[in-house]
Amino acid sequence: MAERMRCAVVIGNSDGIGLAFTRRLLADGWRVAGVSRRDNGIGVPTYAHHTVDVTAPDYSEVLAKAIDELDGVDLCVYAAGIGEPVDLADLEAQTRTLEVNLIGAARTVATVVPRMVAAGDGHLIGLSSMADRMVSGDAPGYAGSKAGLSSYLMGLSAALRGQGVSVTTVRFGFVDTKMAKGPVRPLMMTVDRAVDVLVRCVRNRPVLVSRPRRAALLTTLLAPLTRPRR
Repeated sequence: MAERMRCAVVIGNSDGIGLAFTRRLLADGWRVAGVSRRDNGIGVPTYAHHTVDVTAPDYSEVLAKAIDELDGVDLCVYAAGIGEPVDLADLEAQTRTLEVNLIGAARTVATVVPRMVAAGDGHLIGLSSMADRMVSGDAPGYAGSKAGLSSYLMGLSAALRGQGVSVTTVRFGFVDTKMAKGPVRPLMMTVDRAVDVLVRCVRNRPVLVSRPRRAALLTTLLAPLTRPRR
C-alpha cells in the first residue's frame, strides 16, 4: 500500500512567505491547498488553489471544502497578514487589519483545529510578529492584531495539551517582503531564511519561535520605551 501524502493548507500564499513556503512543501512531497485573495500561478497536480478573502462571509466554508478535498489536514499555516500606517480620518483601515490578522486567524482555528482534534494529530502554525510586544502610534492595528494573535495561539497551545495537536507561534522581525515597511528595517531576513525557519518548525513543533534572535532581544529591550507616558 502506498504511503499517504502529507497534506497542508496554507492561508495567505499569493506572495511573500506564504507562497515561498507553499513551493517548499510541494518540493518536499506534500499535497497542498492554498487559500488567498489572488491566484499564485502554481500549476502542479499536488496543488489546489481556493480564492477567497479571510474576511469574507463564506471563508470558513471555502476552507472546510479545501480540507475535505485534501482528505484531511496534517499542517495548517496562517500566513495572511496586512498592515497600514494609521490615518485618523480612515480608521477602518486599522479595523480591517485586525479582521485579517487576528479574526481571520481565529476563524481558521475554529475550522481546522476541531478536525485535527478528531484525528488526534495535526500542527497549526501562525505567523505573528515581534511587533506583538510594541505599542505603535504608527500602526496600532498591526501591533494590536499581532499581540492578540500571539496570545491567542499560545493559549490555544496550552488548551490542546494532550490532544496530539501542536500550535506554533512564529514571531518574525523584518522579512524582505512587501510587508517590510519603514525607512529603517534592522536585521531583515530573506524570505528563504524565513521558510527555513518554518521547515524546522514543521519538524520540531515548538510552541514559540522568534527569529532573528538578535531582533527579538532588541524588541524586548525597546518595548517598554514604546508605552505612552503622560
